[in-house]
Amino acid sequence: MSSNAATASVPAAAAASGGRKPLATIFLIIGILGLVVALVGMVMGLSEDTPNGRPVMSWLVGYTFWFGMLIGMLLLVQISYIFDAGWSTIIRRQLEHFLAAFPWMFLLLIPMVALPFFVGDNPGALWKWMNLDNILPGAHPVRVGDDPLYLHKAGLLNLPFFIVRLCIYFAIFCGLSRVLRKHSFTNDLHPDPKHYIACRKWSGAGLFLTPMALTFAAFDLLMSLSYHWFSTMYGVWFFAVSMRIALAVIVITLYFLSTRGRLKGILNESHFYMLGCIFLAFTIFWAYISFSQFFLIYNANIPEETFWYNMRQLNADGTYNQWWWVGLSLIFCMFLFPFLFLLRYKNKVIPRNMVFISVWILVFAVVDLYFNIVPTAKPADNILGFYVTPFLSGYMFFDLAALIGVGGIVLWAALRSMATTYPIPIHDPRIRESIASVQ
Repeated sequence: MSSNAATASVPAAAAASGGRKPLATIFLIIGILGLVVALVGMVMGLSEDTPNGRPVMSWLVGYTFWFGMLIGMLLLVQISYIFDAGWSTIIRRQLEHFLAAFPWMFLLLIPMVALPFFVGDNPGALWKWMNLDNILPGAHPVRVGDDPLYLHKAGLLNLPFFIVRLCIYFAIFCGLSRVLRKHSFTNDLHPDPKHYIACRKWSGAGLFLTPMALTFAAFDLLMSLSYHWFSTMYGVWFFAVSMRIALAVIVITLYFLSTRGRLKGILNESHFYMLGCIFLAFTIFWAYISFSQFFLIYNANIPEETFWYNMRQLNADGTYNQWWWVGLSLIFCMFLFPFLFLLRYKNKVIPRNMVFISVWILVFAVVDLYFNIVPTAKPADNILGFYVTPFLSGYMFFDLAALIGVGGIVLWAALRSMATTYPIPIHDPRIRESIASVQ
């Protein structure tokens, strides 16, 4: 198909570049304000005056939510190219805009790693292994530097190598995002099949590099919070939740662009239906991975593994703690309700219904991240020698601030990207097929 023929099939509203720069500025201001509040919380958590250091976790919770979303979007772009899908061409362009936030996410990672070395006297306030003098609470307290399990993993869990690995991960994410965006956007101005072919080749490499970087990033940023514990399925869990967050955010984005933005009259129910089918698939996949991890650890019954779940179920006196109810809510609200909702055909083709389930999943995705990040053992005078930080906390305000702050920066980057190019890839070889999807 010729480039002119493709362009001729594009509605006039979508054939002009330009976006909403004032709206981007609003999100930037909101993001900066949220980050300032979250930074204040982190400083409070690093000080000796704040019990438990709970606000230190806030930045990581908010960061991980949006970091996972961007990784999920990068994977969706690559999958779209590899499968040479026609229906997703319009949607792929919106995903590409969000990828502009990856360099900013690298900058937002720095406070979590660097700030504990300048505020307070405990650089291991977030990742305990960063301070060899940290005392691990328990019936028999031990110093991190004398812990046999840490000494066995010290070759991996040390600050210089940790920083090197983070730089490698972001080199992969930023590099792939940049090259895919460059070829896609350049093809709008200088149409040439070589750009689409290059995107397919880079996506082939990316579908190996991105999951590898995602897996080890999950190990480093999240699983090493409790470095005694390990799970070979943890990276796959993070992949599943990242894909669900990415799908939810893009559904909401497409809804607003199709009702009030420049995609009005272009998107149709078939696009939402296909997204709903993928949404359903990853809902089942998330449940499968989460249950399999729990079942394998429960069945093996090895203390070095079961303690992670025990912390999220029981108090020292054997009663259920708050995290048991959180875990139970994930079964019904993160899996069962979305599964039953998305089984119904009409729910997948009615945009408002898709927006509803997307918001629902985003809320419980945050709860899922809470479940994996926040529970931490703190010294206590009981039979266990520790208690677990509760789910409900007066410091949740800082969690919300971090979510809004990081989200504001991500949306600012995406909107700024939207203002620089066309809302759809007007010369993509699949664009007419995508617009003419069966309604």
